[in-house]
Amino acid sequence: MNTSKRIISVDIFRGMTIALMILVNNPGTWANIYSPFRHADWHGCTPTDLVFPFFLFIVGTSIVLAYHSKKEKKDFSVYSKITIRSLKLIALGLILAGFLLEFPFFKSISNLRFPGVLQRIGLVFFIAALLFLQSNWKTLLVTFIFILIGYWLLMTQIPINGEMPLLTKESNLAAYLDLKILTQNHIWKPEYDPEGLLSTIPAIATAIMGMFLGLVLKSRNLSKKKQLIYIVLIGVISLIVGSLWGKYFPINKALWTSSYVLYSGGLAFLVYGFIFYISDIVGYQKWGKASVYYGSNAITIFFLSSFIAKSFYIIKLSNGKSIHSNLYNYLFSSWIDNPKLSSLIYAITIIAFYYLLARFLYKKKIFIKV
Repeated sequence: MNTSKRIISVDIFRGMTIALMILVNNPGTWANIYSPFRHADWHGCTPTDLVFPFFLFIVGTSIVLAYHSKKEKKDFSVYSKITIRSLKLIALGLILAGFLLEFPFFKSISNLRFPGVLQRIGLVFFIAALLFLQSNWKTLLVTFIFILIGYWLLMTQIPINGEMPLLTKESNLAAYLDLKILTQNHIWKPEYDPEGLLSTIPAIATAIMGMFLGLVLKSRNLSKKKQLIYIVLIGVISLIVGSLWGKYFPINKALWTSSYVLYSGGLAFLVYGFIFYISDIVGYQKWGKASVYYGSNAITIFFLSSFIAKSFYIIKLSNGKSIHSNLYNYLFSSWIDNPKLSSLIYAITIIAFYYLLARFLYKKKIFIKV
């Protein structure tokens, strides 16, 4: 889409989400982080636990905006481009997981983590885009409900080794299948992987929630004020249902539970509604310009930030410490006594650096499509 024709509130939401992803992934030290910037230990939801579902949510919205006019054309090239983009995202995720700075410059496949954030984005984008091209809103709604109820039944009613699952780190179907199929060598933690195989299915439901937002935004029968009413109503209802369901099927990011889909999706609708009101109804857009910069090259900025951060952790300097450790110790913790504050300021500095890069790309009209 031409920049002038983009829905600015979508770019603002996407950019804010990418900025938050970089913020929570780049503390000065993982040992000292303010609680809102930590993931919940297991059940529960912190602000950090909302970042990834918010991004998948806006992926769903972007699918509607990008492919709405292509639904009736049955053009093979559309499906080819979707497949290629998905494979690129998965490949970038595997590169992040496996690259090394010494020969052979990549981990052995025998101990490479297969799941990951970019891999999940690629898979969710692929399946969600195909669903959108082949479905109307009613079919999407039925699919959404089927996924949520089906996942709930799978996770709570399927015995593991003859015993009912407890939905703990050690006893849940998602972790059991990851260990059986991927094996311990290819997942993040010995017990489970937060981007594992089975939990990717409800992540598709998160993208479908984003599609519902996209359908509201594309509706020609709704004024902007009516669109806002729909956005807020869907958000409030989803938030309430997710919270109530969470009493029986706990809100849990690592398992991407059905209650978590509704809870995080409801909040995504409400946050987007606020942005939509300010930028599209009131018409004040300058406040979100920084987020537009981030949102215009979202995957590129995220990949670079992850690649450089990993490099800074593994490259050692003459004193035997990593680049990251030297930067943090000499420029931040050496003069800021509060370790949590210095850790946060380091992360904010990283955000500022990538803001400058994103701004430069935007001003030069460089939009790198992945």
